Amino acid sequence: MRSLLSVAIITLNEEENLRACLESVKWADEIVVCDSGSTDRTLAVAAEYGAKTFHDEWRGFAGHKNLAVERTSNPWVLVADADERVTPALREEIERVLADPEASDGYLVPRRSYFLGQWIRACGWYPDETIRLFRRGRGRFTDRAVHEAVVVEGRVGRLSAPLDHFTYDSVSAFLQRMDRYSTLAAKEMYRAGRSARPWDLVARATWTFLRMFLFQAGWREGWRGLILSGLYAAYAFSKYAKLWELKRAGRHG
Repeated sequence: MRSLLSVAIITLNEEENLRACLESVKWADEIVVCDSGSTDRTLAVAAEYGAKTFHDEWRGFAGHKNLAVERTSNPWVLVADADERVTPALREEIERVLADPEASDGYLVPRRSYFLGQWIRACGWYPDETIRLFRRGRGRFTDRAVHEAVVVEGRVGRLSAPLDHFTYDSVSAFLQRMDRYSTLAAKEMYRAGRSARPWDLVARATWTFLRMFLFQAGWREGWRGLILSGLYAAYAFSKYAKLWELKRAGRHG
């Protein structure tokens, strides 16, 4: 039975991650990979799995994901990142949805995220539900610079099987991505007219650490919970420090 499902993936130098991702979705009718300039074997790996590959100038996370979705051709779309894996249980649940004539228009999917090789249940990381499965033409990513999300026109249901997310296999990997994401977030706040005051840098970083480590039980994760909470506090500090920098530059032309 045909699944009537397309999988949409965006890539940039994802040779190390992409094969496992594609292996987990090779049962789908169609795989669309939108690349933004890989210099490794990302596109060669995609071709091995029969994916339809495209190369375009970077349009931002939301813009590039919307482009990938628009290039799909089946009634249902599943959006995945290269460092994510569709578990066998999630595949079964998706196939039940596709066979259900009364299915909703979109579905929240829980993500099971890994940090330094371990599944993190605390720190607010699980279940981290996000809409990833939706009817083509009913879902679209909101136009945000970072932390983009799908908005669905119609009913939204909820799946229970997880999508595995293998993120941050080292502290350095977090710090590299943090620099990029905090810059994007600061620019987005700047365009929205937000300001950074001294207490923003201190209070928001402190609150982020306390929320994740104490109130969201990060302490249960041991050293990983402590490190992750501290890194997110650093992200909050960096984001507002960069917003202050942008505001200062704007005042001085």
